[in-house]
Amino acid sequence: MPDYLRPTALDDALAALSRRRLTVLAGGTDFYPARVGAPLDDDVLDISALPALRAIEERDDHWRIPALATWTDIVRADLPHWFDGLKLAAREIGGRQVQNTGTLCGNLCNASPAADGVPVLLSLDAEVELASLERRETIPLADFLRGNRETALASDQLMLAVRVPKPRAERARGHFLKLGARRHLVISIVMVAAALEADAAGRVARAQVAVGACSPVARRLTALEEALVGRPCDAALGEVVTEPHMAPLAPLDDARGSAAYRLDAARTLATRTLAELGSMM
Repeated sequence: MPDYLRPTALDDALAALSRRRLTVLAGGTDFYPARVGAPLDDDVLDISALPALRAIEERDDHWRIPALATWTDIVRADLPHWFDGLKLAAREIGGRQVQNTGTLCGNLCNASPAADGVPVLLSLDAEVELASLERRETIPLADFLRGNRETALASDQLMLAVRVPKPRAERARGHFLKLGARRHLVISIVMVAAALEADAAGRVARAQVAVGACSPVARRLTALEEALVGRPCDAALGEVVTEPHMAPLAPLDDARGSAAYRLDAARTLATRTLAELGSMM
Protein backbone atom coordinates (compact mmCIF):
# COMPACT_ATOMS: atom_id res chain seq x y z
CA MET A 1 0.00 0.00 0.00
CA PRO A 2 1.31 3.47 -0.83
CA ASP A 3 1.95 5.79 2.10
CA TYR A 4 0.02 9.02 2.58
CA LEU A 5 1.59 11.68 4.81
CA ARG A 6 -0.09 14.96 5.79
CA PRO A 7 2.20 16.81 8.22
CA THR A 8 1.14 19.96 10.07
CA ALA A 9 4.66 21.37 10.51
CA LEU A 10 7.08 22.36 7.75
CA ASP A 11 10.07 20.69 9.43
CA ASP A 12 8.16 17.40 9.52
CA ALA A 13 7.44 17.70 5.80
CA LEU A 14 11.09 18.40 5.00
CA ALA A 15 12.21 15.55 7.24
CA ALA A 16 9.95 13.16 5.37
CA LEU A 17 11.42 14.31 2.04
CA SER A 18 14.94 13.80 3.39
CA ARG A 19 14.25 10.12 4.10
CA ARG A 20 12.79 8.96 0.76
CA ARG A 21 11.26 10.05 -2.51
CA LEU A 22 7.70 11.32 -2.14
CA THR A 23 5.22 12.86 -4.55
CA VAL A 24 4.27 16.28 -3.21
CA LEU A 25 0.55 17.05 -3.36
CA ALA A 26 -0.93 20.55 -2.95
CA GLY A 27 -4.05 21.29 -5.02
CA GLY A 28 -3.89 18.02 -6.94
CA THR A 29 -5.23 19.47 -10.19
CA ASP A 30 -2.36 17.87 -12.14
CA PHE A 31 -1.84 14.88 -9.85
CA TYR A 32 -5.32 13.34 -10.01
CA PRO A 33 -6.12 13.74 -13.74
CA ALA A 34 -2.80 12.05 -14.60
CA ARG A 35 -3.88 8.95 -12.67
CA VAL A 36 -7.44 8.43 -13.87
CA GLY A 37 -8.12 4.73 -14.38
CA ALA A 38 -4.82 3.64 -12.82
CA PRO A 39 -4.08 2.42 -9.30
CA LEU A 40 -2.41 4.97 -7.06
CA ASP A 41 1.11 3.70 -6.35
CA ASP A 42 2.80 6.97 -5.30
CA ASP A 43 3.94 7.61 -1.75
CA VAL A 44 2.32 11.01 -1.19
CA LEU A 45 3.32 14.02 0.89
CA ASP A 46 0.21 16.20 1.20
CA ILE A 47 1.30 19.73 2.21
CA SER A 48 -2.22 21.17 2.42
CA ALA A 49 -2.13 21.22 6.25
CA LEU A 50 0.82 23.65 6.41
CA PRO A 51 -0.92 26.99 7.13
CA ALA A 52 2.31 29.01 6.90
CA LEU A 53 2.38 28.32 3.16
CA ARG A 54 -0.89 30.10 2.29
CA ALA A 55 -0.89 33.89 2.80
CA ILE A 56 0.42 36.25 0.07
CA GLU A 57 2.69 38.87 1.65
CA GLU A 58 4.27 42.18 0.68
CA ARG A 59 7.82 42.59 1.98
CA ASP A 60 10.39 45.37 1.73
CA ASP A 61 11.62 44.65 -1.79
CA HIS A 62 9.34 41.89 -3.08
CA TRP A 63 6.00 40.13 -2.85
CA ARG A 64 5.90 36.52 -1.68
CA ILE A 65 3.36 34.03 -3.05
CA PRO A 66 3.63 30.84 -0.97
CA ALA A 67 3.19 27.23 -2.07
CA LEU A 68 -0.47 26.86 -1.11
CA ALA A 69 -1.70 30.14 -2.60
CA THR A 70 -4.36 29.25 -5.17
CA TRP A 71 -5.22 31.00 -8.41
CA THR A 72 -8.33 32.37 -6.71
CA ASP A 73 -6.16 33.73 -3.88
CA ILE A 74 -4.11 35.59 -6.50
CA VAL A 75 -7.19 37.03 -8.21
CA ARG A 76 -8.59 38.25 -4.87
CA ALA A 77 -5.32 39.59 -3.47
CA ASP A 78 -4.82 43.35 -3.16
CA LEU A 79 -1.90 43.61 -5.55
CA PRO A 80 -0.65 46.52 -7.71
CA HIS A 81 -0.94 46.77 -11.51
CA TRP A 82 2.43 45.00 -11.75
CA PHE A 83 0.41 41.80 -11.18
CA ASP A 84 -2.34 42.48 -13.73
CA GLY A 85 -0.90 39.90 -16.13
CA LEU A 86 -0.76 37.24 -13.42
CA LYS A 87 -4.36 37.96 -12.43
CA LEU A 88 -5.45 37.65 -16.07
CA ALA A 89 -3.66 34.30 -16.35
CA ALA A 90 -5.23 33.14 -13.08
CA ARG A 91 -8.72 33.79 -14.44
CA GLU A 92 -8.06 31.56 -17.46
CA ILE A 93 -6.64 28.54 -15.62
CA GLY A 94 -9.17 25.74 -16.09
CA GLY A 95 -12.59 26.38 -14.53
CA ARG A 96 -13.61 27.84 -11.21
CA GLN A 97 -13.04 24.57 -9.34
CA VAL A 98 -9.47 24.35 -10.62
CA GLN A 99 -8.82 28.01 -9.77
CA ASN A 100 -10.10 27.43 -6.23
CA THR A 101 -7.82 24.43 -5.68
CA GLY A 102 -4.83 24.61 -8.01
CA THR A 103 -1.71 26.47 -6.89
CA LEU A 104 0.76 28.70 -8.68
CA CYS A 105 3.74 26.80 -7.27
CA GLY A 106 2.25 23.50 -8.42
CA ASN A 107 1.92 24.97 -11.91
CA LEU A 108 5.65 25.76 -11.87
CA CYS A 109 6.72 22.39 -10.47
CA ASN A 110 4.65 20.60 -13.12
CA ALA A 111 6.82 22.46 -15.68
CA SER A 112 4.56 22.04 -18.68
CA PRO A 113 5.61 24.10 -21.73
CA ALA A 114 2.02 25.39 -21.74
CA ALA A 115 1.92 26.32 -18.03
CA ASP A 116 0.05 29.62 -17.93
CA GLY A 117 1.88 30.97 -14.88
CA VAL A 118 5.37 30.68 -16.33
CA PRO A 119 5.56 33.45 -18.98
CA VAL A 120 3.92 35.94 -16.63
CA LEU A 121 6.38 35.22 -13.84
CA LEU A 122 9.32 35.33 -16.24
CA SER A 123 8.17 38.79 -17.31
CA LEU A 124 8.21 39.79 -13.62
CA ASP A 125 11.75 38.45 -12.95
CA ALA A 126 10.35 35.99 -10.42
CA GLU A 127 12.45 33.80 -8.18
CA VAL A 128 11.54 30.60 -6.33
CA GLU A 129 12.32 29.66 -2.73
CA LEU A 130 13.43 26.05 -2.29
CA ALA A 131 14.00 24.29 1.01
CA SER A 132 15.33 20.98 2.26
CA LEU A 133 15.97 19.92 5.83
CA GLU A 134 19.60 21.08 5.52
CA ARG A 135 19.43 24.22 3.39
CA ARG A 136 17.32 26.94 1.81
CA GLU A 137 18.00 28.75 -1.44
CA THR A 138 16.38 31.27 -3.77
CA ILE A 139 17.01 30.94 -7.51
CA PRO A 140 15.62 32.71 -10.62
CA LEU A 141 12.62 30.99 -12.16
CA ALA A 142 14.51 30.93 -15.45
CA ASP A 143 17.14 28.69 -13.81
CA PHE A 144 14.56 26.54 -12.03
CA LEU A 145 12.83 25.50 -15.27
CA ARG A 146 15.12 23.26 -17.30
CA GLY A 147 12.86 21.73 -19.95
CA ASN A 148 9.58 19.98 -20.63
CA ARG A 149 8.56 18.62 -17.18
CA GLU A 150 12.11 19.19 -15.93
CA THR A 151 13.09 21.44 -13.02
CA ALA A 152 15.99 22.05 -10.66
CA LEU A 153 13.95 20.76 -7.70
CA ALA A 154 15.86 18.01 -5.87
CA SER A 155 14.02 15.02 -4.43
CA ASP A 156 14.56 16.30 -0.87
CA GLN A 157 13.39 19.84 -1.63
CA LEU A 158 10.05 21.60 -1.38
CA MET A 159 9.15 24.81 -3.21
CA LEU A 160 8.12 27.18 -0.43
CA ALA A 161 7.15 30.26 -2.46
CA VAL A 162 7.54 32.48 -5.49
CA ARG A 163 9.14 35.90 -5.00
CA VAL A 164 8.31 38.79 -7.31
CA PRO A 165 10.71 41.75 -7.00
CA LYS A 166 9.16 45.19 -6.79
CA PRO A 167 9.57 47.32 -9.93
CA ARG A 168 12.06 50.18 -9.88
CA ALA A 169 9.60 52.77 -11.27
CA GLU A 170 6.35 54.02 -9.78
CA ARG A 171 4.54 53.56 -13.10
CA ALA A 172 4.69 49.83 -13.74
CA ARG A 173 2.16 47.41 -15.15
CA GLY A 174 1.85 43.87 -16.47
CA HIS A 175 -0.38 42.25 -19.10
CA PHE A 176 -1.13 38.77 -20.45
CA LEU A 177 -2.87 37.36 -23.52
CA LYS A 178 -3.54 33.73 -24.33
CA LEU A 179 -4.53 31.98 -27.55
CA GLY A 180 -6.48 28.75 -27.30
CA ALA A 181 -9.09 26.83 -29.24
CA ARG A 182 -11.68 28.52 -26.99
CA ARG A 183 -11.76 31.06 -24.18
CA HIS A 184 -11.60 28.77 -21.11
CA LEU A 185 -10.85 25.15 -20.17
CA VAL A 186 -8.22 24.83 -22.86
CA ILE A 187 -4.49 24.22 -23.14
CA SER A 188 -2.68 27.26 -24.53
CA ILE A 189 -1.48 27.37 -28.12
CA VAL A 190 0.51 30.55 -27.47
CA MET A 191 0.77 32.91 -24.48
CA VAL A 192 2.46 36.30 -24.23
CA ALA A 193 3.16 38.21 -21.02
CA ALA A 194 4.71 41.65 -20.78
CA ALA A 195 5.66 44.05 -18.01
CA LEU A 196 6.66 47.67 -18.50
CA GLU A 197 8.15 50.36 -16.29
CA ALA A 198 7.85 54.00 -17.37
CA ASP A 199 10.08 56.95 -16.54
CA ALA A 200 8.89 60.44 -15.57
CA ALA A 201 8.63 61.42 -19.25
CA GLY A 202 6.27 58.53 -19.99
CA ARG A 203 8.82 56.48 -21.91
CA VAL A 204 9.70 52.81 -21.44
CA ALA A 205 12.45 52.58 -18.84
CA ARG A 206 12.39 48.79 -18.64
CA ALA A 207 10.55 46.08 -20.56
CA GLN A 208 10.16 42.34 -20.07
CA VAL A 209 8.34 40.14 -22.58
CA ALA A 210 7.94 36.36 -22.40
CA VAL A 211 6.25 33.81 -24.66
CA GLY A 212 4.89 30.42 -23.53
CA ALA A 213 3.87 27.22 -25.34
CA CYS A 214 6.35 27.97 -28.16
CA SER A 215 9.42 26.22 -26.69
CA PRO A 216 10.14 23.44 -24.19
CA VAL A 217 10.36 26.28 -21.63
CA ALA A 218 8.80 29.75 -21.92
CA ARG A 219 11.30 32.28 -23.32
CA ARG A 220 12.05 35.96 -22.78
CA LEU A 221 12.37 38.04 -25.95
CA THR A 222 15.40 40.07 -24.92
CA ALA A 223 16.01 41.75 -28.30
CA LEU A 224 12.43 43.01 -28.30
CA GLU A 225 12.81 44.21 -24.72
CA GLU A 226 15.86 46.26 -25.69
CA ALA A 227 14.05 47.71 -28.71
CA LEU A 228 11.21 48.95 -26.51
CA VAL A 229 13.36 50.97 -24.11
CA GLY A 230 13.08 54.72 -24.62
CA ARG A 231 9.89 54.60 -26.67
CA PRO A 232 6.71 56.43 -25.60
CA CYS A 233 4.31 54.30 -23.58
CA ASP A 234 1.36 54.16 -25.98
CA ALA A 235 -0.37 51.78 -28.36
CA ALA A 236 2.42 52.23 -30.92
CA LEU A 237 4.58 49.87 -28.84
CA GLY A 238 2.96 47.01 -30.70
CA GLU A 239 4.50 48.25 -33.94
CA VAL A 240 7.99 47.56 -32.57
CA VAL A 241 7.53 43.77 -32.82
CA THR A 242 9.24 42.14 -35.81
CA GLU A 243 9.81 38.59 -36.99
CA PRO A 244 13.49 38.51 -35.88
CA HIS A 245 12.34 39.24 -32.32
CA MET A 246 10.80 35.74 -32.30
CA ALA A 247 14.23 34.07 -32.76
CA PRO A 248 14.46 32.63 -29.19
CA LEU A 249 11.34 30.52 -29.79
CA ALA A 250 11.41 26.89 -30.93
CA PRO A 251 7.81 25.71 -31.36
CA LEU A 252 6.87 22.16 -32.33
CA ASP A 253 4.08 20.80 -34.51
CA ASP A 254 1.32 19.16 -32.47
CA ALA A 255 -2.44 18.62 -32.45
CA ARG A 256 -3.08 22.22 -31.39
CA GLY A 257 -1.07 23.91 -34.13
CA SER A 258 1.93 23.78 -36.42
CA ALA A 259 5.26 25.38 -35.59
CA ALA A 260 4.76 27.97 -38.34
CA TYR A 261 1.31 28.84 -37.02
CA ARG A 262 2.63 29.23 -33.49
CA LEU A 263 5.43 31.56 -34.61
CA ASP A 264 2.99 33.74 -36.52
CA ALA A 265 0.54 33.70 -33.62
CA ALA A 266 3.29 34.58 -31.14
CA ARG A 267 4.23 37.66 -33.15
CA THR A 268 0.58 38.72 -33.48
CA LEU A 269 -0.10 38.16 -29.78
CA ALA A 270 3.06 40.05 -28.77
CA THR A 271 1.93 42.97 -30.94
CA ARG A 272 -1.49 43.01 -29.31
CA THR A 273 -0.12 42.61 -25.80
CA LEU A 274 2.28 45.53 -26.13
CA ALA A 275 -0.28 47.75 -27.88
CA GLU A 276 -2.82 47.14 -25.11
CA LEU A 277 -0.27 47.49 -22.33
CA GLY A 278 1.20 50.66 -23.83
CA SER A 279 -2.24 52.24 -23.96
CA MET A 280 -2.82 51.42 -20.27
CA MET A 281 0.40 52.96 -18.96
